[in-house]
Amino acid sequence: MLRSDPGPRTAPAVGSVTSDEPLPGRWLVFGIVGLALLLGSIDQTSVATALPTMQADLGGSLGWVGWTITIYSLGQIVALPIAGRLSDQFGRRTVFLTAVAMFTITSLCAGLAGNIAFLIAVRAIQGLAAGAIMPAATGIVAERFGRNRDRAIGMFTSIFPIGAIVGPVVGGVLVTYTSWRAIFFVNLPIGVVIVVGGLFLIGRGAARPVQTSAIDFRGIGLLTLVLLAGMTTITALGGDGDPVMRYLLVGVAALVTVVAVWRFLRHARVEPDAVVPMRLLRGRTFGPLNAVNVLFGAGALGFATLVPLYAEHRYGLGPLVAGSLLSVRAIAMIATSSLSVALLRTVGTRKLMLIGYTLMAVGTGLLAVPPPGGMSAELWLSITAGVAGLGMGTAAPSSNNASMHLAKEQISAIAGLRAMFRQSGGIAGISLTTAILSVAANPGLTQAYVFVAFAVLLLVALPIIFALPDHRGSW
Repeated sequence: MLRSDPGPRTAPAVGSVTSDEPLPGRWLVFGIVGLALLLGSIDQTSVATALPTMQADLGGSLGWVGWTITIYSLGQIVALPIAGRLSDQFGRRTVFLTAVAMFTITSLCAGLAGNIAFLIAVRAIQGLAAGAIMPAATGIVAERFGRNRDRAIGMFTSIFPIGAIVGPVVGGVLVTYTSWRAIFFVNLPIGVVIVVGGLFLIGRGAARPVQTSAIDFRGIGLLTLVLLAGMTTITALGGDGDPVMRYLLVGVAALVTVVAVWRFLRHARVEPDAVVPMRLLRGRTFGPLNAVNVLFGAGALGFATLVPLYAEHRYGLGPLVAGSLLSVRAIAMIATSSLSVALLRTVGTRKLMLIGYTLMAVGTGLLAVPPPGGMSAELWLSITAGVAGLGMGTAAPSSNNASMHLAKEQISAIAGLRAMFRQSGGIAGISLTTAILSVAANPGLTQAYVFVAFAVLLLVALPIIFALPDHRGSW
């Protein structure tokens, strides 16, 4: 975690995140790292297109099937702070390659799942692997790009949209013509290529002294309990079966959630090396930024997961057409993310975030409006998804760089915290929505109201963004 006294300073080694000298072969390394991020992006969006098919094949309510996505996000949250610390302490290459190998193996297991409980369990482990990739990848790129590390990390936001283009199309085709299981099997050859390429291309990095402290497993366990109990409470509310048992489960899970929240906040206040120290929750910079990242997660991650479901429920579109809406969003993200990266040093992070969040809110809110003037549902949903994508592409690079300059040597840990709060927002948004849809008489219309709520949340972020420092220049 961050420390007020960084201790004695020494000249930065070439290859450390404080060195300004770019290293040779950095673009090959970026290609390997980018392919790993692409793997995770494809998996997230392709699974979103398969929820109805999974439900039909494996059974269970939509709320429980939705756990295949939310438990994946929970696994990422658990792994992010651990992987960030381990990456800084023991080497980003080791953590990165181990995580990719684990992701590949669990993809095979997910494709072989015979029931929803097993699939949920495997997806939890797969989420742990996916969560470990991002902090290690961020540190690897920062080491090798020197003074251009801010732009290189900003380019991460162009990788995720590429996966969002490929993922829905591949997922839609596989679900339509083969099986939902194929969306996991397709990860296997990609994972093998990344591991083999990483072994040869990614160096071990320069040796450097790193301040370390014990990993806060107790805090991570409490955070996991908070999210898991909260997810159970929400899902049980929208479940079926014996009403007495269902409401008993709701009551017990809600009680556990409240107690776990209290214990987690108390732990964060007294533990100096807590996974989320209270000073990061209350700080003038990190506090507002964490809140913004939670809202981003609810709006952006919830959006990516639920748009195909919305298109199928409200307008009766097939999986392939519904999934292509995420491809439109991704193309729009690519169109603006590169421009946003180029403008970071001149415009600053605050203005780009304000513009991006406003566009995201407008596009998400318009999804709830019926197609105007006889326009087809496909065209209208594509336009609104595109507007939201323009906003995501504008906001994401500036959000990613908003706090990185505060502690260069702990860049992996900061990246892990940022992603952790985003995933928390996504879990809340998806869990609430799938629980509501499970009991809705008209799921399509109900989800339209949900998108309006997402738009409001994104607008709430605007005054919070004004409280953030406006950073310009490299770090």
